[in-house]
Amino acid sequence: MGFLKSIFDKPWDYQGEDPSLKGKELAEGMHPKRIALRMFLAVVFVLFMLFIVAYFIRMELDDWRPLPEPGLLWINTAMLIICSIVMQWTRGAAQKSVRQQVKWGMLAAGAFTLAFIFGQLSAWEELNNAGFYLSSNPANSFFYVLTGLHGLHVLGGLWVWTRATIKVWSGTEIKAVKLSVELCAVYWHFLLLVWLILFGLLSNT
Repeated sequence: MGFLKSIFDKPWDYQGEDPSLKGKELAEGMHPKRIALRMFLAVVFVLFMLFIVAYFIRMELDDWRPLPEPGLLWINTAMLIICSIVMQWTRGAAQKSVRQQVKWGMLAAGAFTLAFIFGQLSAWEELNNAGFYLSSNPANSFFYVLTGLHGLHVLGGLWVWTRATIKVWSGTEIKAVKLSVELCAVYWHFLLLVWLILFGLLSNT
């Protein structure tokens, strides 16, 4: 909503405010990294939507055999929800320049993210041990592809998280990494949204 508001706002309509401050807000809101992330998330979202459309089309054929839902997926979902909450809390701490909270918040978010990835791999192993292999059924293939593609994006996020966390723990001013923490939080919220869509899809088909 803030992004849309910034598009339709008319700086010349603001009265009783310093125009230079409004211009500064707009400049910060249109930071190249923010724009790049929004464009990237839009592309990734479209990619997942195309896979989901293909999923619904393919499941209408007679050879579709839904695989059982691993119980670990519920635990993994909880890990990602907690991680998203921690990221948002850390974002707030970065806005207030509270170094200790940012340091431990970033570490906690990384730990929950790694727990999610480990849980997803364990779910794959559980399915493989039960005989639900990648190539044995189209439903199996879609499960592994969708969860694997999401996992790759989680790993990509961890790369950015690692760089930001190193800066925080190496003594870099919080103001200098505030944007990185913010973008990490936005990305993790996006990962959670996509996963909830995928989880709902895989759980009900």
